Formats: sequence, structure tokens, C-alpha cells
Amino acid sequence: MKPGVLLFALVATLFFVGNSRAERLVLVSASYGKNIVAICDTEGKVLWSHKTAGPAQGHAGHHDVQFLPNGNILFHDNWTQLNEISLENKVVWSYDSATMNGNAGKKVDVHAFARLPNGHTVIAESGVGRIIEVDSNGTIVHEIPLKQGGMQSTRLMRITPQETYLVCSEQPGIVAEYNRAGEVIWDYPIGTRVYGAIRLRNGNTLIASGSGNSVVEVSPDKKIVWEIKNRVPGTNIDLKWTTCLEELPNGNIVVGNCHAGPENPQIFEIDRQMKVGWKFDQYELVGNGLACWQVLDDEQSKLARKLISKL
Repeated sequence: MKPGVLLFALVATLFFVGNSRAERLVLVSASYGKNIVAICDTEGKVLWSHKTAGPAQGHAGHHDVQFLPNGNILFHDNWTQLNEISLENKVVWSYDSATMNGNAGKKVDVHAFARLPNGHTVIAESGVGRIIEVDSNGTIVHEIPLKQGGMQSTRLMRITPQETYLVCSEQPGIVAEYNRAGEVIWDYPIGTRVYGAIRLRNGNTLIASGSGNSVVEVSPDKKIVWEIKNRVPGTNIDLKWTTCLEELPNGNIVVGNCHAGPENPQIFEIDRQMKVGWKFDQYELVGNGLACWQVLDDEQSKLARKLISKL
């Protein structure tokens, strides 16, 4: 290849990589006095924000959030109320687990939820101990009971590519996988106040151990194949309450690092060689309680920027 062509290709590649990184946005949801949902660029600049009511009844944190295909955001104003809002800050759908579908008068709180491709919403309800799937009218179309400690202390729940449910229970510190019939088909007792888990593309399960200050990848036969604990090797990043996890298309992992103080990033990207790339460090915006977030992909980021530009 001629030097001029090589130089052009190199510049084009660098432009593409830089432009892709610049395009990527981050959706964050924090309370602990911050009570904010925001869309930021990778440098932390706030492009859009919404003040939330904040958790009710003395609770302290938002634990889930989702950017929807229509550009709306699904979040919870408190531990029982789910709201879908447009970027014009209009509530277009809501569901209150405190009062609906037999929960009136019962102790219930919600730490995990997701809008499904079919338009239904799946909700993990602690206290009453169940996972429900509701339609747009709030009618239950599917329900399974939670076991393995999930009655009282369910944290994140994520649906796998096999349409099973990965459920994290703080007490007794276990990740359990349920099938659609409600049977536990796999579990991993990590022994800490576990927060989040996802199924990786390689079939392993990645676990954010919460109070264990670690991220652990385990194989289907429950062997640890990758782990970071207490401090990321070769950095000054201390792990505290590890929360949400995301696997990027390039195989890198994005880790939520809550309650880590102003000295540490609240989110960071790490590769399999434990090299840290991008970091989200916006303590003034999100404080010490950023438990949940979502790194938007290119299409989601493009849609968000388009909608924000029209406000």
C-alpha cells in the first residue's frame, strides 16, 4: 500500500473510532439525595435530565433503568412505582406494584424490571416474591414464584438469551436461574450481598458481587474463570459495591462501582487483560449512589441525540 493511501486509511480509522466513542451516550439514574435520571456523553456532559421523586419509605437508591426503542425511558420514582417517560418529560405509562394485581396492603418493593420486545414489562417484586410479566394495561400475562431467598431480597434480574431469568438475592447471597415454569435450573452461591448478574455470549455468567467488592465470571459448571477483586490490577481504582454489568460488542465489560467515593469512577470499561479504558467519573452529578445505568449503543445514542435536539 502506498504511503499516502496508508495515511488516509489510518486517519479514516482513527476518525471512525473517535466518532464512535463520541457518539456513545450513557443513561444514569441516581438517588441518595441526587434523585436524577440523565443522559450524558462519555465525558459526562449532561444532554438531558429529569428530576425524580426519590425513593419512598426511607429507602436510598434507584436500582434499574432502561432506554426504550421508542426513545422513552423506563425508571422508578420510588421502590414500587414504575414510570415510562418521553424525553419531553411526559409520563406515558406507569405501574404501581404497591397496589396492583393483589399487592394492596402487602410489603413489596421493586429493584429490577425491563420492557420486553413484545411490549410487555417484566417486574421482579421483592416481599411478595414473584416475577410478573404485565401487558400495557397492567394485566398479568405470566408469573413465577421466587425461591432461593428471593422472597425478601431480590436485587437485579436479567433475562438471558435463552429466555430464562437470572435473579440475584442479597440474602443468602445467591444467583439463581429460573426457567419460564419457575424451576431453578442453575445457581451460584457467592456468599455476599450480590447485586447483579448477566449471561455472557460465551455462555458463562458474570456476577457483580455487591458487598463482595468484586466481579466474577463463572462457567456453567461453577468454576471461576475471570475475576477482579478489591482493586483493579495496575490501577488505583478500588472496587466497592459492584452493581450493574454490561458486555460490549467488542467483548469488553462495563462495571458499575457504587459507594466508591469521589476518588473512584462510578462506571468503567475493562478488557479481558484487565486494562481499563473508558471511565465515567461524575461524582458531582451522581454522588455516591449510582447503582444503575445503561451504556447506549450506536443506534440508541443516535436516536437519543435526535430526540434531544428537538427539545
